[in-house]
Amino acid sequence: MHSESPAGADRCPCRSGESFEQCCGPRLDGTRPAPTAETLMRSRYTAFAVGDTAYLLTSWHPRTRPRRLELDPGQRWMFLEILRTQAGGPFDDTGVVEFRAHYRAAGGRSSLHECSRFARVDGAWRYLDGDVEI
Repeated sequence: MHSESPAGADRCPCRSGESFEQCCGPRLDGTRPAPTAETLMRSRYTAFAVGDTAYLLTSWHPRTRPRRLELDPGQRWMFLEILRTQAGGPFDDTGVVEFRAHYRAAGGRSSLHECSRFARVDGAWRYLDGDVEI
């Protein structure tokens, strides 16, 4: 884990309402896989928030995964809003999660609005790609 990671009892950065140790913590450390596309989306947001590039790359679909990933150290992720989901449940093979992720950077506050696509690879949810909404 990273020095920026919340303590286990702290609220999870994904704003699920659960503690980090009950929500995204076990996903980031690899002890509990995401059961749905939405939970994978939440854990990926948390990984961005704490700077866990290894988890981001691992949770990326092998067909679309970049070779490496560099995060902007000046960008601070503030909170996540899940706007809608389509499929992506425990018995689905694909799913869509539309979200808005709010952040602060040198230029002030902004947000990223994306419709992300997810697919299962060997039974595990992976981020495939997404369309950024402007």
